[in-house]
Amino acid sequence: MRPEKQFLVEEVSNHLSKSDYVFLTNFNRVTVEETAQLRGELAKHEAEFHVVKNSILNVAAKQRELPDFSEEVLSGPTAIVVGGPNPSEVAKVLQKFFKDKEKNEVKQGVLDAKTLSPDEVEALSKLPSLDALRGQLLGLLSEPATGMVRVLIAGPQSLLNVLQAKADKGDA
Repeated sequence: MRPEKQFLVEEVSNHLSKSDYVFLTNFNRVTVEETAQLRGELAKHEAEFHVVKNSILNVAAKQRELPDFSEEVLSGPTAIVVGGPNPSEVAKVLQKFFKDKEKNEVKQGVLDAKTLSPDEVEALSKLPSLDALRGQLLGLLSEPATGMVRVLIAGPQSLLNVLQAKADKGDA
């Protein structure tokens, strides 16, 4: 492989190593201003948008032992989105951007070495945020303890109610 191509493969491979996911998008018809806007939104989630050559991406993906991308996915202009700790939030940004601009789409995704179809990427984008999921988990974990405290309190509370009722009868 020529040194120039080897450099490009290494560069794309470095991008792919930044996270455990990658989203492949079609950036056809996206203007420079819109690309800058998308990059800004992705940067808020520590993610990056890179335009890549399909053949270079294919070689780099094989080196990183990612699932093979089909010829259909690697046809036409391709950009990758990588980085950031929360793939769900990044998928939300992409879906919102493409819906708002009425342009393009996610071609495919890879999450933890599993291939995601465009529909699966859309489903990922609809998941609650990581903070919301943590809150739900905390609620689930604290619910049994709360229930147990209520049961423990109910016994003495019932006894107090009975004693209070007897005291009220005795006073009358």
